[in-house]
Amino acid sequence: MIFFRRSKLPLILLSTISIIILSCGQQQQNLADTAVHDSINNKAASSADTLTTSANEIADAATILSKKQVPVLCYHDIKNWPPNLRTSMKEYIVPIQNFKDQMKILHDSGYKTISPDEYYAYLTTGAPLPEKPVMITYDDTDEEQFTIGKTEMDKYGFKGVYFIMTISIGRPRYMNKEQIKQLADEGHTIASHTWDHHSVKKYEGDDWDNQLLKSKNTIEGITGKPVQYFAYPFGLWKPEAFPELEKRGYKAAFILSTSRDTTAPLYTIRRMIVPGTWSTASMINSMKKTFNRN
Repeated sequence: MIFFRRSKLPLILLSTISIIILSCGQQQQNLADTAVHDSINNKAASSADTLTTSANEIADAATILSKKQVPVLCYHDIKNWPPNLRTSMKEYIVPIQNFKDQMKILHDSGYKTISPDEYYAYLTTGAPLPEKPVMITYDDTDEEQFTIGKTEMDKYGFKGVYFIMTISIGRPRYMNKEQIKQLADEGHTIASHTWDHHSVKKYEGDDWDNQLLKSKNTIEGITGKPVQYFAYPFGLWKPEAFPELEKRGYKAAFILSTSRDTTAPLYTIRRMIVPGTWSTASMINSMKKTFNRN
């Protein structure tokens, strides 16, 4: 029995030592695996940070100004002229058939509508656009922009941009909340055209909140989507508007066919009013000339 005890003891010690060695080895392997895993995660995080930084960087003003402009059309009323209509009003009222013909020729000529988000990404990051991009925009909330404008665009898969003057929502001849919500739900862009169409050149004090923030909040309450784009009434602007727009969450703003500001081109993107007196051919030719497109 004594011999048995003396023979068994070394075996027990050997087994215990082996377990300890194996355990230590496993711990070392676990530590090594953890180090590798942490290294991979750190590299992935670093790469993600780099990508995020790159995504947040936007082009400078000179680069934006050097980019080819996208044709941006501006419509107001779409209806047939009443008798004895003043010539000046014909500039803002496009007869129904003229509008229909214009949508058809844009489609037949291969134009594709883009959103302000796509135009912004193109200007700031160089994101690609269709070969023949165009933006179709509407000012002032007129009801026929929904009943006629949307109906014609639907035929060709076009999407529009509606610059809403919020004081007019629900009034006779203007769109109501349900129509504006439907436009947003169907993929059209709903943007701000102030509360009551006062010229931005006259803003001071509380005007910035009353005209820019009040309209933005109203539209967002209707659509449930952020409002990030603005159109100046009459196309008139002043440099003081740029920081005020930015503070209130606007990424870009649209003027008419005048020159852009060289320091803030994102807040002076050009549009072209389509007069009711133009033929379809005149519209296409003027669009190409205005935006330097072939």
